[in-house]
Amino acid sequence: MLLPLLLPVLSALASAVEVKRPRGVSLTNHHFYEESKPFTCLDGSSTIAFDWVNDDYCDCQDGSDEPGTSACPNGRFHCTNAGYRPQYIPSSRVNDGVCDCCDATDEYNSGFVCENTCKEMGRKEREALAQMAEVAREGFQLKQVLIEEASKGREDKQRTLAELQEGKKSLEEQVETLKSGKEAAEKPEKEAKEIHQKNWEEQKAAEKAAREQARASEAFQDLDDDGDGLVSVAELQTHAELDVDGDGTLSETEAQTLLGNALQADASSFQDTVWAAIKENYKPEGLPDAVPLPEAPREEAPEPQPDLPLEQPAPEDDYDDEEEEEGDDDESNEEEPKVPPPKQPSDKAAEEDEEEKMPPYDEATQALIDAAQKAREQFEEAEKSLKEMEDSIRSLEKEISFDFGPQGEFAYLYSQCYELATNDTWGSWAGPDENKFSLMKYEHGTGCWQGPNRSTTVKLTCGKETVVTSTTEPSRCEYLMELVTPAACQEPRDPGAADHDEL
Repeated sequence: MLLPLLLPVLSALASAVEVKRPRGVSLTNHHFYEESKPFTCLDGSSTIAFDWVNDDYCDCQDGSDEPGTSACPNGRFHCTNAGYRPQYIPSSRVNDGVCDCCDATDEYNSGFVCENTCKEMGRKEREALAQMAEVAREGFQLKQVLIEEASKGREDKQRTLAELQEGKKSLEEQVETLKSGKEAAEKPEKEAKEIHQKNWEEQKAAEKAAREQARASEAFQDLDDDGDGLVSVAELQTHAELDVDGDGTLSETEAQTLLGNALQADASSFQDTVWAAIKENYKPEGLPDAVPLPEAPREEAPEPQPDLPLEQPAPEDDYDDEEEEEGDDDESNEEEPKVPPPKQPSDKAAEEDEEEKMPPYDEATQALIDAAQKAREQFEEAEKSLKEMEDSIRSLEKEISFDFGPQGEFAYLYSQCYELATNDTWGSWAGPDENKFSLMKYEHGTGCWQGPNRSTTVKLTCGKETVVTSTTEPSRCEYLMELVTPAACQEPRDPGAADHDEL
């Protein structure tokens, strides 16, 4: 059998690999510790006999002569940890009764029994690393898809941008043409509307003047008691409501002043001078409580005046007599003529509003208005389309110029939200030189109360999905978010290039 022959060979190979060195010295530093030579402290501060190494007394300032004891406060003990990862621990932990190395080599003389857990820890770590490697492999495959999609998307966007820029020129020309057409249509529209407005205002003025003249003529006839075609001071004095100084009577002097400093006024001078002075207070004779004659509508809204019935109510005694004689008048079927109720203030206001309302445009003017409105709508629609096109061009130019990573792998994150509400604005990629795209920096957010503007750093790690795994606030108003994304996955390394455990 070959087995007995192989065992000595394997034993020889193991002996050949094993390197003798002081306790607590790593394989990489073993050449500094040659038993046949004096030992020179690693910081070069002194040289001592090799017998002084690990003699539980600190001779070197850097503690390098006591790697396997706790004599030096600044010494380091190397755990070989075969089957797991080697590590350094402070030499002060050597033989302190606590197992720090998984191979238990740090408690060689404490009397404390430690279990060697390196193989189990190594197994778990290799499983975790295998899982991470699988995630990285799948994530990297997804990253290649993202890169391909980003490349195609960039080409599509560049093509769309070129088409929009070309279409913009044509649309700008169309907008200018429609603008000229709109202005050309608005000019006759404006002129026709101004003519219509002017005619209406002239008509209103004429109607107002006619009504005012009628009121003045009616008042003149009412004041001319003797019918001689003149209104005298005495006739005017019969109207105490025209009192000027508020004493309740119209004096002769006041009456003369109202008559234009004359003793009487004919119909013409009454129309021209007197009526303007008395029309606000004048009340027709026989109707002292009646509302003044209706005025022509003014620009400001008139103050409502109460309307009173033209006939005075019968005395109560007569009313009682009529009730008593009601039975005797059965033979008479004649009814007294009914006086229509006076118009209420609301009716009067409605009439005045109707009078103030401009009449509809004539057919020719309306045609010009319709043509101008159509030209405006066409221009506004084209102008809106141009603005939307310019917005699209700016948006595409911004997106195309953005740094989405060496191969565009981060392009799919553009304009996406992953459950972090923030007003911060994009700052830059902030990772180290060897991995610039591992950190995102967002700056110039809303200001904190009596503090700096908010900022957010996004740490990117490899994963098969895009998801936020944590958000924290390590400093006031400075936030840290961890984002898993396939775009952060690197190409898996060759397994043969992995680090090896020390024997």
